[in-house]
This record gives sequence, structure tokens and C-alpha cells, in this order.
Amino acid sequence: MTTIGFIGSGNIGGTLAKLFAEQGYDVVISNSRGPETLADLVSEIGPKARAATAAEAAEAGEVVVVSIPFLAVDTVPVAPLAGKVVIDTNNYYFERDGHVAAIDSGETTPSEVLQGHLPESHVVKLFNAIQSGHLATQGVPAGTADRRALPIAGDDVAAKATVTALTDEIGYDVVDAGPLAEGWRFDRDQPAYGPKADAAGLTDLLAQAKRASA
Repeated sequence: MTTIGFIGSGNIGGTLAKLFAEQGYDVVISNSRGPETLADLVSEIGPKARAATAAEAAEAGEVVVVSIPFLAVDTVPVAPLAGKVVIDTNNYYFERDGHVAAIDSGETTPSEVLQGHLPESHVVKLFNAIQSGHLATQGVPAGTADRRALPIAGDDVAAKATVTALTDEIGYDVVDAGPLAEGWRFDRDQPAYGPKADAAGLTDLLAQAKRASA
């Protein structure tokens, strides 16, 4: 793998683009306003980065990060992402996105909505439960005591393995919460959403999650 695409290059997307570029990956970044608005971020990241449209970033990336507001998930290009691993960093904030009854009731989860939009992609939920400033600064080498762990969820074992390896490269362990249907365990207002914890501590926090009844 050499190229990671980004649909959305805000706080989390932009931070991940920098981290992956530092590991030697080419990063193709996009946003909703057009490639010309990304000149400063491209300059900051350096020669491993280029700006593109969302469709171009989706096409170029061997793995693609979707980091946009939940209300915009239906704008994510579908065809260029077929067969690819898609990392979903999004959070559902009803105050911003409007209420989705099926999410509010526990019938589905935000990442399952994206997976439904991308039926031929392999969606893995990750990086939604850490602040961008912490993501930029808290990564440490594998084997470091108390290394921070991040929760993931996904339906495809191989996709989760790919994402786990990438996450290790930028300094974090992961704890697998299970399929996308279990991704609610680290959504907003859940114990695992936000705090710094190692793998054992994060496992405990995920087990404490309580959800709305479906």
C-alpha cells in the first residue's frame, strides 16, 4: 500500500493525513470546498500530499478515510470505493446532523449507515473517539507501557487487520469492539468515547456501554 485517500480534511482527517505522510504514505486529500482551498494543508504536510476532489481521492486511495459530518455521508462517492477499505471517523451529533430515528432508537449505528451507502466497500469505524490534538501527540512506539488504545468495529476481518496495522504505525494499539453493529459502544456519551486508556482499560470501558433499546 502506498496511497491513502481522504474525503474530508478537517481536524481528524487533516491530522491523520499528516501522521500517515510521516510514515511514508502518499496522501490525497479533499474537502467539500475544492482542492484550491487545501493549499495550506498540502504545504504543511509536504511533498507526500496533494489536493484533489472527493472522487479523485476515493479513486487514488488504496485505503480511504471518510472524515465528514454524518449528515453528508450520502455525498461520499460510491463506485470508486468498491472493494476498498474505508475508515469511518464520523460521529453522529443530532444537534448538528438532525435526528435519525433508527440511530436514536438503537436500531442501527452511524457506521452501518455509511456501510449501507457503500455496499461494496469494507467500512471500519475508527478514530472517532479521540480528540484531534490527542491523536497528533499521544502516539508512541509499539511496546511502550500504557500505550493508548483506540476502539474499532467492522464486519470484515481482513479490513480490520489492515486498519490495525496502519494504526500501529502511527502509535496506537486497538481494541476490536466487534462488527459495525457494536460500534455504538464508542459513540458519543459512552464511557469509551474520549478518555485515554490502554488496551485493558479500553476493553473495560467498552463493556460498560449502555445503549438505547432497539
